[in-house]
Amino acid sequence: MPVIKVSVIVPVYNTGKYVDECAPSLLGQSLPADEYEVIYVDDGSTDDTLGRLEKIAAAHPNVQVHTMPNSGWPGAPRNLGMRHARGEYIQFVDHDDTLGPEALERLYEHAKRNDADVVIGKMSSTMVRPRRLFRHTVDACTIENDELMQSMSPHKMFRRGFVEEHGLQFPEGPWILEDLLFVSAAYLKAERISILADYPCYYWMKRDDGGNNTQHRFNPRHGFWPNARTIVRQVKDGTTPSDDIDALQNRLLHRLYHVEILSRTREPEILREDPAEQRQRFEAARELALEEFPAAVRDGLPAVSRLRAQLLENGDFDGAVALAERVREVKARSRVSGLRWQDGRLVADVTLDLLRGDGEPLTLTERDGKWWLDPELLRDVPGTEDGWQVPDPFRRAYAELVVKDRDREDWWYPEGDLKVELRPLGDGRSALVASGRLNLDPERLVGGLPLQRGVHDVWAYVQLLGVDRMLRVSGDGEPGAPAVAGPALTGGRLAIPYWTVKGQLALDIDQRLRKIGPDTDGLVAANPARARRSLGLPYLAASPDSAPLPLQVTVATLTVEAKLAPGPDGTARLRLPARLKKLPDGRHPVSLPKAETPLAYAVVRDGDLLRLEGPAYEAGRGRQFLDSVGDNRQVRRMRGQLGH
Repeated sequence: MPVIKVSVIVPVYNTGKYVDECAPSLLGQSLPADEYEVIYVDDGSTDDTLGRLEKIAAAHPNVQVHTMPNSGWPGAPRNLGMRHARGEYIQFVDHDDTLGPEALERLYEHAKRNDADVVIGKMSSTMVRPRRLFRHTVDACTIENDELMQSMSPHKMFRRGFVEEHGLQFPEGPWILEDLLFVSAAYLKAERISILADYPCYYWMKRDDGGNNTQHRFNPRHGFWPNARTIVRQVKDGTTPSDDIDALQNRLLHRLYHVEILSRTREPEILREDPAEQRQRFEAARELALEEFPAAVRDGLPAVSRLRAQLLENGDFDGAVALAERVREVKARSRVSGLRWQDGRLVADVTLDLLRGDGEPLTLTERDGKWWLDPELLRDVPGTEDGWQVPDPFRRAYAELVVKDRDREDWWYPEGDLKVELRPLGDGRSALVASGRLNLDPERLVGGLPLQRGVHDVWAYVQLLGVDRMLRVSGDGEPGAPAVAGPALTGGRLAIPYWTVKGQLALDIDQRLRKIGPDTDGLVAANPARARRSLGLPYLAASPDSAPLPLQVTVATLTVEAKLAPGPDGTARLRLPARLKKLPDGRHPVSLPKAETPLAYAVVRDGDLLRLEGPAYEAGRGRQFLDSVGDNRQVRRMRGQLGH
């Protein structure tokens, strides 16, 4: 009997149709069906969910269904699922999410290869920004890698023996933040944690009925604040206290302070919620901050976040609102230059910075050998009349480029890093700027594999001075126009960069929305080249190792099969069949389907393709003479010997 490698545990409650939407991704895994099991635990559903589950189980021997009285939260169903699990590893899945087709097989193999207690698979989501945790696959790390705190959901693979050895359980009943309690405990206990970043394992998506939200998190019945306190104490109990802002305990607590505490003092929440309710949250957050978080955690925050923390701990709600209103106006700006194809990669120089609400750069001012936060950002913020000092402008500052697959919600990281530096603006002012190179390889971006057919948007994430923004990378190209780099032949497919209607950089793979031809008319018309039967297209770059791309073209009224193939000069070459016997003698336009401007002109004699000419090619008098006597057999023979 095959060994059960993975037990997939799915808590459900009044799930309805989402059971049927999730199930195919669980049942269609590449891991053989007799090597994994799916355990549904119904938490007392009152709709038709149980009937749907029983129907699935009847058709699939590796599915089991368990029921329990309603507990009101996923913790108890997950615990029940773990008690029934037989797999070597446990994978938690929520009923309205999906797995990638090879997720279980890849996660299990990664776990076994590295003897991991916990494996974190790459997540794709419509609800959270991409996490740099998934930039690279990691064979083994520990909690010392504090980037693990970016991923605190339970949608991971855990070794069952490890879970049982340490008695890891979810809190039961209505217990908000139950994920954080379980996952942080696992991180603290694990000897080896692996990260699988080269394959989208888990799709965590926003539901069309408004599910997967946390609007109810501050319901007193759910105990948000005491639960947060419990998690903080668990982290403190598992680590060593220190006054060093970069000590492990303070780095781990930073995530909890920044996300669970400071969110109560910042936009959009503090500006969006009812002021009376938000004041209550503010005071509860202040109490927890003062009682549980060491001063080193606040001291280790970047400038704006540290000011928020100061206002919070001083109990200055109005000051926090004023700062939130100012910071809300801050926008990120991107600048792109030198966009080009280089060795099959889309390359550009990218610069990112932050602008105040008035459009001017967010600056730092140097005074008495110290840096001070932009006074315009502090305007109307009580207690900052003398300024706000910035001991370390580079504290937690970073920026990165990411590429989003628009059809699949997958995020990928191009090679290379962006560097953050202070750039002088004059008069003692400087701005933090992130700059570097976009280096997008369409054939290797997806975990070493090619991008799939579709549109891929180029984004950037920037975090400077404690202000973070996610933005589309934009340039100075005309909205809706092809990018200056032009199309390229990569891996036997067309890759077409262009500016969207909002001037944002996108890359169309395999002509999903953009077509070569109509969008490149200006470039086509400028081609002055000529060749015998293979014409170089200077506006179409080609990777040297790219496979030829078959395509249909129209020569006059005749549709023929042609090819685009890489040439020796880094451009693509258009190859037509040697025989075009259905065409009369003469010079005929060669066009792509639905394109008005020809790619080239084909010169035909006696059904033979003599040569190809670019639209802008102009023959000299010698060529015109040869054409005029082109029906002479001896002249044709001589022309062939001369390579014409």
